[in-house]
Amino acid sequence: MLTEILSTGFASVMLDYSMRRLASDINTGANDKEFRPVDYAKITIFGLAMTALWSSLHSIILPLRIADFVPVGRQATYLGLLTVTGLLLAIAVQPIAGVFSDRSGFRWGRRRPYILIGAILTLSFLPGISLAGRLSILFAIYYLLQISSNTALGPYLAFIPDLVPEEKRGLASGVKGLLEILGAGTFIWLVGHLMGNYSIGEGVRWLWLSLGILAAVFLGTMIATVVTVKERPGVGGPKLPLLPTLHKSFKIDVKANPDYIRFLLSRLFFIIPLTAFQAFGLYFFRDYLGVTNPAAVMGNFTLVSTLCMLAMVYPAGFLSDRFGRRPIALTSGLIGALGIGILLFFRSYDFILLAAILMGIGFGGLMASNWALAVDLVPKDEAGKYIGLTNLATAGGSALARLQGPMIDFFNARRFGLGYTVMLWICFSSLIVSSVLLRWIKKR
Repeated sequence: MLTEILSTGFASVMLDYSMRRLASDINTGANDKEFRPVDYAKITIFGLAMTALWSSLHSIILPLRIADFVPVGRQATYLGLLTVTGLLLAIAVQPIAGVFSDRSGFRWGRRRPYILIGAILTLSFLPGISLAGRLSILFAIYYLLQISSNTALGPYLAFIPDLVPEEKRGLASGVKGLLEILGAGTFIWLVGHLMGNYSIGEGVRWLWLSLGILAAVFLGTMIATVVTVKERPGVGGPKLPLLPTLHKSFKIDVKANPDYIRFLLSRLFFIIPLTAFQAFGLYFFRDYLGVTNPAAVMGNFTLVSTLCMLAMVYPAGFLSDRFGRRPIALTSGLIGALGIGILLFFRSYDFILLAAILMGIGFGGLMASNWALAVDLVPKDEAGKYIGLTNLATAGGSALARLQGPMIDFFNARRFGLGYTVMLWICFSSLIVSSVLLRWIKKR
């Protein structure tokens, strides 16, 4: 269709422009002795592997493994229970790991030791996804993966506030977002094709191949991060007992950081629609819009929106360095909300792809500018803790989005399609609320 050609063409042109500008702007700073162009990749490449791992697990691998143990009518319930409780663990672990890394005194840096330990444990637990012979064991392995990976993720996320000059943090956040989108899109596509051949018995080799590829990428980027990122030696701090440390991990000085609280709320509302469409998009196209091939439509929707996100995430970071975080995030949120609004009122395939373009532009702009704002707001001496606490909003928004599943079924049982209409209105309203909350953040 013409719209599909135009949409993919637009995304390709914007992506080409984005990559050329990225190379140009990074090379512009090539003589900066404090932070070189290659350092953008060094401090963000681990995020590509982390996003590839968890996106593939949540979207492809875990649903199929749950199906090995649970009958069809209850699979969504068990998958939701697994992922929501796992997100609660992530909420708890990240800030704790951040606090410990803030206070660590390792000679080779505050963050990399935790990345190394967390990554090794993650790689040790990952085979359990295939080896689990009972549902309870699968749950246990999943929880161990959440704990170990977030032990690495919390300190890793503190690299930008630790190492990047303030005037370059928007660009660094754009590179981070670009690599994360690339990791998620590429490996969901790859693992999806491999796991299409999966079955218990001989077909299990496709699961092992998928896990092996994810593990290899995870290991490679971890080694690259630990070896190439240069940190100052940690200065350490007074030793604290366990309970006071746990209390400190979740304590926010509200009076000193009111903008950070507003940011957390804004980010929570932004994450809800992003996760909801990943979780329920295929069902929405199949049940509500009644398309004949929902998997193909979902694939096209994801392709177009991902290309637009890739195209916009760097320019958004670049522009946020020059015009401020709030204007870019606010504009991006409104563009994304417009895309959701199109799905509320139009059902043709052309309008579906138009919605994908607008949502991709909006979410891509939000991913870069929103994270740059987070980096700006965290106290410098507690970057690991506060960046970890940002996961309260990320994981909380994801959990709220996934909990819409029972709500969708509840309303659909009362009137055809009502559940999806309610979901769309929640997603639309969430982006509007997220944008409005940004207006009360004083930092530009």
